Amino acid sequence: MTNFSVTPLQMISSFWVNRRLIKTLIKREVLGRYRGSVMGIVWSLFNPVFMLTIYTFVFSVVFKARWHDGSDSKIEFALVLFAGLIIFNLFSECINQAPVIIVANVNYVKKVIFPLEILPFVSLGSALFHALVSLVVWMATYILFFGVPPLTVILLPLVLLPLLFLILGVSWVLASLGVYLRDVSQLTGMAMTVLMFLSPIFYPISALPEGYRAFLEFNPIAPAINQLRDVLYWGQVPRITVFITYLLISIFVSCIGFMWFQKTRSGFADVL
Repeated sequence: MTNFSVTPLQMISSFWVNRRLIKTLIKREVLGRYRGSVMGIVWSLFNPVFMLTIYTFVFSVVFKARWHDGSDSKIEFALVLFAGLIIFNLFSECINQAPVIIVANVNYVKKVIFPLEILPFVSLGSALFHALVSLVVWMATYILFFGVPPLTVILLPLVLLPLLFLILGVSWVLASLGVYLRDVSQLTGMAMTVLMFLSPIFYPISALPEGYRAFLEFNPIAPAINQLRDVLYWGQVPRITVFITYLLISIFVSCIGFMWFQKTRSGFADVL
């Protein structure tokens, strides 16, 4: 039985040593998704625009939803809602794919020298590409209707950092469990549906009764959603204590996830 390093240093080292391979696999993943379609990669731009239009119509026109009292701006509602969707889509795309990421790449498992631990990096890189396209759509809409975005937009990479660590940690755990328990992918799909409606995507936290707001503290993506909106739309610097706490917890989750993956990966070949 092969023993694989489980140290956080190995997690960083694996990413750095295999960075060119990761980049190549991300490119193949992104282009492969649209291979054979007439519009090709243009779909990555069309999808967020289409979904933004649909969600805005349903919630702001049909349900008459408003982000805060006194505001009747459908554009504001659309941008605030879409910022939340960018975070959720980034998270859900990676997490939904994680349980089958090893099973779908059995040929890599059979190759002893292939670094299986980089597959969640590839999944994350592909999801980040689509998130960046959505951000471009968001930014273009903001500039068109409101002008220059707030200066706090430069904090965007920093705000996303905790979420990226969190995604990697959860992905490593689910990738491992998905090999041994094939039902994990079904449970993950259900969990993402529940998470979407229990996150402050379509409504502000203030819309919840006081007794339920505390539950959002256990929502893994709620801090990222709120902080992204702060820097993109509201022009506010996220609360330092919340950001640091979220970052430390996310780093811890990523380390635990990597350790779990490395400890269990030796049995992948036998199961598959």
